Amino acid sequence: MSSSIDEQILRASKEIVVKFIEAGRISPSGFPELFKTIYCAIKETVNGREKVETGKDK
Repeated sequence: MSSSIDEQILRASKEIVVKFIEAGRISPSGFPELFKTIYCAIKETVNGREKVETGKDK
């Protein structure tokens, strides 16, 4: 995975968590756990999309 995609995953994860905090869905103290969960979900989604586009399995 390229560093550009990694940066985009990090940015998207941060934005999602910040929106949850702004909406009052989580407290800032929940950031570490929620960030990790969201980051992994996005990364798995991107990896799955790459497999479909390239036709490769792990």
